[in-house]
Amino acid sequence: MAFTYPSARRDESQVDDYHGTKICDPYVWLEDPDSEETMAFVGEQNKLTMPYLEQCAVRPQFHQRLTELYDYPKYSCPYRRGNRYFYFHNKGLQNQNVLYVQDSLDGPATVFFDPNTLSEDGTVALQMGRLSEDCEYFAYGLSSSGSDWVTIHFMKADDLTPLPDLLERVKFSCLAWTHDAKGIFYNSYPLQEGKTDGTETTSNMNQKLYYHIIGTKQSEDVLVAEFPDHPKWHSSVTVSDDGRYAVLSITEGCEPVNQLWYCDLHQLPAGISGLLPWVKLVDNFDAQYSYVTNEESVFTFLSNLDAPRYRLLNIDIQNPDKQHWQTLIPQHEKDVLSFVSCVNQHHLLVNYIHDVKDILQLYELSTGELIRDLPLDVGSVCGVSCKKQHTEVFYKFTSFTTPGIIYHCDLSKQNPEPRVFRQVEVKGIQKEDYQTTQIFYSSKDGTKIPMFLVHAKGLKKDGTHPVFLYGYGGFEASIQPFYNVAYLLFVRHLGGILAVANIRGGGEYGLTWHKGGTLGNKQNCFDDFQCAAEYLIQEKYTTARQIAINGASNGGLLVAACMNQRPDLFGCVVAKVGVMDMLKFHKFTIGHAWTTDYGCSDDPEQSKWLIKYSPLHNLPALPYSGPLYPAVLLLTADHDDRVVPLHTLKYCAALQYGVGSSAAQRQPLMVRVDTRSGHGAGKPTAKAILEESDIFSFIAETLGLSWKD
Repeated sequence: MAFTYPSARRDESQVDDYHGTKICDPYVWLEDPDSEETMAFVGEQNKLTMPYLEQCAVRPQFHQRLTELYDYPKYSCPYRRGNRYFYFHNKGLQNQNVLYVQDSLDGPATVFFDPNTLSEDGTVALQMGRLSEDCEYFAYGLSSSGSDWVTIHFMKADDLTPLPDLLERVKFSCLAWTHDAKGIFYNSYPLQEGKTDGTETTSNMNQKLYYHIIGTKQSEDVLVAEFPDHPKWHSSVTVSDDGRYAVLSITEGCEPVNQLWYCDLHQLPAGISGLLPWVKLVDNFDAQYSYVTNEESVFTFLSNLDAPRYRLLNIDIQNPDKQHWQTLIPQHEKDVLSFVSCVNQHHLLVNYIHDVKDILQLYELSTGELIRDLPLDVGSVCGVSCKKQHTEVFYKFTSFTTPGIIYHCDLSKQNPEPRVFRQVEVKGIQKEDYQTTQIFYSSKDGTKIPMFLVHAKGLKKDGTHPVFLYGYGGFEASIQPFYNVAYLLFVRHLGGILAVANIRGGGEYGLTWHKGGTLGNKQNCFDDFQCAAEYLIQEKYTTARQIAINGASNGGLLVAACMNQRPDLFGCVVAKVGVMDMLKFHKFTIGHAWTTDYGCSDDPEQSKWLIKYSPLHNLPALPYSGPLYPAVLLLTADHDDRVVPLHTLKYCAALQYGVGSSAAQRQPLMVRVDTRSGHGAGKPTAKAILEESDIFSFIAETLGLSWKD
């Protein structure tokens, strides 16, 4: 059947001039989230979408089975503060994870903090939590309805007494205690007009760094760093392992580069009372420097300076000239040095990415010599917990078919061997039923792109299998193996194949791979992803009409751009919280930070790149008679203040106007707008299960898949 879509007013008089190129913006009115017209548009869309999703044939089975299988215990790595251990645990279907405490690893655990008590529907989430060095205080940030705005609260860690201290207007913040537990560093934004609840679109500028002293009001907090000449700068403080230094990292945008300043807190006899006397160790944005540890004045940094796959650098701040900097661990010839932490005073726990899979090793801090490998299966390290002054390390392993194994290793023992500390099984999912393989296919320019495939054992390549193809390709993020029950249900009960393409723009092979998919090279991301689909067809796994593609945020941009460029190549497109208006994204909330990846339409040359692929600006106009579009499900949420809903709403209106008006278009073009929800972080379990059920039911319905027991 053809669908009748809600009519959306087109204001053809809204024309913007991009360096001589005139672009009509007929749905600019959808940029006001509070207007009656916008709210009516959202209401009409949900009236069309929700009944459609609810009548999807496999939805009852999928939702029931997903709820059953999601009901397994989830744990984080324990971490030690003072003499106690803390860890997050979810019994299975709790909306938010609960923080537990125990006096010893084999002692009884009690609830330390339970966010589930803060709201009936689970929409108040714990976004950040920091215990002071010797476990005197707990500072914790709460967000509501998925917004990035956080309010910081405090309590005593020994008897859980709440403190009256309250920090507001906090967003994209560090949280770093001084070792005397007198106070904490954090970031906040100045007051702005209008709302700050996550439904606004106001640009986030002029973030400042403060020091809050316990027992005082926020109005008395000490401003320790601000950058009035650079409104887009962000800062973050790390207090050094020895408690002596505040190490300040300053970034502008999302590029992996930063300035590096420090302050010797021992040189402040009166304590922290005003702007700190920062010493600028690196005062330009030539590379990234991340603090690892320090031995008195010699600091160790993880850096991409002249090392796109990263290396470890030693800098003596008493002899800071660049010519004296020394390499502690050089760049690897192929693998990416992705994470380093100091443990047991003189060891380094080092994580490499080798062809998108993790390797974990132990090195000597003083020499950079490799001591040993730590055993790891094929997959990802999704959690590490250790501190320089403690002898033990915890790390958590996961893969597409392994929910989580936590290992514990005590380095004070003579021949320390990691042991399985905690292993989770999911009843009803047998790892042996699935096969995971990694293949490498050629992109349009010949570049070899890795892709993981997960499917039933003994699968025949006869072109009959539906595929769920996932990608991201941005901001140097590496998409390594991860566990998702809904994906395994798609494989098991819908006969599908999960395909995860590690396209350029990510960090899978370091900075060069990342830059190969940014700015003027962004089209490489779309080519890489389309070539993944073509490979799966050519190798007789599937056909174009059986491929569903999915991505979120930058991945939402990815799948929408690919659909615009090749509507014939896919059967279904699911774009979550996507960046769809590439000409105006930098004007809303934190969008200005993404110009390091995308470029900006204020620049004449960059404007030309963006117009070529911007999803909103590459949809067909009326009358449309081109190739049929696949089924489309767009998802956004009313409190998404990262990628504001206007991106998805404007794209939906334009898609339904152009493609939706074609009499031949039979597949649905729909949007699902969630309420009391945001970009994704802190989403309650019940909402996550409902969203996955809707997505896979839509895929099954539009690809014609039936439930297999």
